[in-house]
Amino acid sequence: MSVSRILKWISGSCEALLAIPFIGGAFVIGLYWTPLLVMLILHIVTLILTKKDGGPTAGSIIGIITSCIGWVPILGWIMHVISAIFLMINAAKPDPELEANGEVL
Repeated sequence: MSVSRILKWISGSCEALLAIPFIGGAFVIGLYWTPLLVMLILHIVTLILTKKDGGPTAGSIIGIITSCIGWVPILGWIMHVISAIFLMINAAKPDPELEANGEVL
């Protein structure tokens, strides 16, 4: 499993936690929107590594957008849910280079 897939699992899990109604919002507001900045950095790193590995980048791109507009109450919640879904689906797909070599785990 590549580092980019591991980061997709981590960022997808974090997005799912932020998508929990009221709890995720309270966490973000309680820490003065710092979690959104941390998630933005995590999504950018994940995107760079995914591009390097040749994997699907949709989840990371949606995550970057989510981190930028996540402060909007209802829209942020919807975007966190969508980001979590896309990241988890992308993370579940096998790595392209391992698949080409027949080493799929």
